[in-house]
Amino acid sequence: MEDNAIIELYWERSEQAIRETELKYGKLFHQIANNILHNAADAEECVNDTYLGAWNAIPPARPRVLAAYLCRISRNLALKKYQQIHAAKRNPAVAVSYDELEACLADRDSVGQEYSDDRLADCINRFLDSLDREARQVFVRRYWYFDSIKDIMLRYRLSKSKVESILFRTRNKLRAWIEEEGL
Repeated sequence: MEDNAIIELYWERSEQAIRETELKYGKLFHQIANNILHNAADAEECVNDTYLGAWNAIPPARPRVLAAYLCRISRNLALKKYQQIHAAKRNPAVAVSYDELEACLADRDSVGQEYSDDRLADCINRFLDSLDREARQVFVRRYWYFDSIKDIMLRYRLSKSKVESILFRTRNKLRAWIEEEGL
């Protein structure tokens, strides 16, 4: 079913919207949650919460890109669950991804953080648009979906050194881009 039709089902408050969302995007939500949580039960809970989140958000929201909208809900729920579960200990896969990006991002603890976060998101989106397809795909798989280097290698048939090189160069470009933007 097309995304616009699924959105209309949400607006009609039809439970079929949840079923269609699950059919079309359920595996993707599981992948996102599993990559962050590494626990099937916790991931399943996040996926179910994603459907509830979509149900509660649409309407009033009318997302332009349903997949991105729903993936953001799923990812944010998984990250929140991760923080709750691992308050004292860190998941190595997520921790490594954050550590890799840490040098690119300035301290986010400011009074205008919400405004700054919106500006940062806009800046990163423009940066991603400026990248060639391969660099963008590798970067997004690593830092949005939390794919491991090995998973990225297999997905795109690249060597480990190629993936690491792409990520290293892209992080450096991002750091320079953010500095140019004054963020």
